[in-house]
Amino acid sequence: MRVSTNRRTPGLDHLADTLRAALREVDAHAGGLYLYDPDETTLALSLLVGVPRDLFLSWTRIAPSARVPVNDAIRARQVVWRPNGAAMGQDYPRVAITLPYDFSVAVVPLVSDREEYGAYFTFGVADAPAELSARARAALTGAADRIVDQLREARDQGSPILPPSRPRVVNPVPDDQGRGEPDENDAIARMVRPIREGLCALDVDGRITTVTDAAADLLGKPRERLLGHRPWTALPWLRDPVFEDRYRAAIVSHQPVQFTALCPPDRWLSFHLYPGDRGVSVVITHTDVDRRGKTGRGRRTPTRAGELYHILHLASALTEAVTVDDVVDLVAREILPAVGANGLALFRNERREQRLRLLGERGFDPAVLERVNGAPLDRRAPITHAAASGVPGFFRSRVELELVYPEIPHRPTGPQGWAILPLIASGRPIGVCVLTFPQPHVFTVQRRAVLNSLSSLIAQALERARLYDFKMDLAQGLQSGLLPRRMPDLPGLNSAYRYLPGTEGMDIGGDFYDQLPLGPSTSTAIIGDVQGHSVSAAALMGQIRTAALAFTTVFDGDPGQVLTHTNRLLCQMESDLFASCVHLRLDMRAGRVRMARAGHPEPLLSAPGGGRVMDVPDGLLLGIDPEAEYPVLEFDLPPRAILALYTDGLIETPGADLDDAKRDVLSCLDAVRGLPLDEVAEEMVARARSEHREDDIALLLLESVPLENGPSDG
Repeated sequence: MRVSTNRRTPGLDHLADTLRAALREVDAHAGGLYLYDPDETTLALSLLVGVPRDLFLSWTRIAPSARVPVNDAIRARQVVWRPNGAAMGQDYPRVAITLPYDFSVAVVPLVSDREEYGAYFTFGVADAPAELSARARAALTGAADRIVDQLREARDQGSPILPPSRPRVVNPVPDDQGRGEPDENDAIARMVRPIREGLCALDVDGRITTVTDAAADLLGKPRERLLGHRPWTALPWLRDPVFEDRYRAAIVSHQPVQFTALCPPDRWLSFHLYPGDRGVSVVITHTDVDRRGKTGRGRRTPTRAGELYHILHLASALTEAVTVDDVVDLVAREILPAVGANGLALFRNERREQRLRLLGERGFDPAVLERVNGAPLDRRAPITHAAASGVPGFFRSRVELELVYPEIPHRPTGPQGWAILPLIASGRPIGVCVLTFPQPHVFTVQRRAVLNSLSSLIAQALERARLYDFKMDLAQGLQSGLLPRRMPDLPGLNSAYRYLPGTEGMDIGGDFYDQLPLGPSTSTAIIGDVQGHSVSAAALMGQIRTAALAFTTVFDGDPGQVLTHTNRLLCQMESDLFASCVHLRLDMRAGRVRMARAGHPEPLLSAPGGGRVMDVPDGLLLGIDPEAEYPVLEFDLPPRAILALYTDGLIETPGADLDDAKRDVLSCLDAVRGLPLDEVAEEMVARARSEHREDDIALLLLESVPLENGPSDG
């Protein structure tokens, strides 16, 4: 059971103290804490120690299905350890894209016997051992136990600790520790004043907290215009993302970093970064090395390093989005927290109708959706204009939006900032992505460039997903049309069936089943499996099923004759695919069954006296040898017995013995035989339900019930 963990400050303060103590115990320089949201479905980043929020733009919220160390640690209930960046990149490439630095990481689950609270992580230097020491592992798990105790105690006292709206960033050393006496600080200030090199300090968020006069002179800006700002925002010539990236590298790897930059017009400065508990200390000096050939004089890149990494992360994540719903969910999960938006809507251009259609939304104004969904593309409105023209619209506030489009109804409340981004694929507009912001929002040139880049990625992903959805609808429509919609009501026989598509590929396959009445108390049943998982397999399945039913009518359901002639027909079709099959004729008046098998798993019989795997003579797969023959087995079907016909997806799992798997399924059938037949079928397929099934599964259960007196078949 997952436990949601109140935005009350004292609770987070206590957790921060425990987390800082854990970092000191294992010589880590940074870390963080994830807690489950109240909905108990996502993990929210709640605390960061020693690292800025910007590093985790892509990971402020984690879905349960994301392939990340936090989920793996919780799922396995054990510490996940990666000693360096190379190991992280190999096992978790999406995480490595956003944190391309060399560091070690330990992720520790916060779990108890039956409850899951979240996880915490620590960052250390990259020269760590390949395996965690017993002392370090004990320290990490001990800290996890203390955090779980704090979370449980807060919950039991009626003040559960929930994730804050934004991750709290704290220093590795509490603010009331590590400070010298005033006279000591004065002594340090007097000591550094005559040093010609520039000295400054940056906190973990990259803001300048201290700067000497020499540093201000070298940087060419007064101290008061530097303090409280990040260097790459206060100094235009440091806006190349390479420079911000060097700071991030120092913070994460906790190793000294150096770079050289050109201070216009012709002064080259060398920056030496030394990471510490409270951020980074920087030494700035003149350098005589002319690096203009490498950096390019006056070259300025508008996009920040963190935003570049987020674009890379989103591009990687979008490759995993298969359906249109996947794209909507991923954009909502990844984009909204990263850009500070609170509303998202994705629309598609319906070219034939020349209208906008809503694909999905999160937190959007319903009144706007009602007006826009289905609106003609030639309507004068900001969203339809962007969708039709391919020109983005950025509006700092609602007032600005109404100035450009005065016909829009005035709404004093609701979203303020608006980013309306056309989705362009193959050179043409295919839709529009709309982001809304709760407060007026300034769209700088840099931020517009980032949003436009993101919209291009979204457009490409939507096109792929739309094509996939179209193919899936076509394929699944084909398969559902070939399988029976319902089974006939047969005297003396109850039936239940289940079909589970595979989760790999197109979720379609060649499994089939059917029943056909022959007379007042006789009928036939068939189950089979065409090789492969494709439209071709589904189409051939339909042909085999149709042929088998036709031959059933011709030969009065004789199983051997039906399989023999179906096999000859399949051989004449010269298909590259083969099929397995079981066909049987049931006489419920006599309680007898005649059965033939073509390379298919043996049926299972569960009767009041005990169950067994049916020893049915086997024949060749259909479609191999036109002269193949199929022997028939005849046996009794006692009242209240259940005959289970199934395809190999029910029993095949990697590394499992098939005979053992059949006996396991039979044991399950025997154990639930007294339940209604539909519940029996549900219990049998429940054991095979999983997120990843390479094969599809068909199951047909036939239960013999007492037959009322009536005319015989004659």
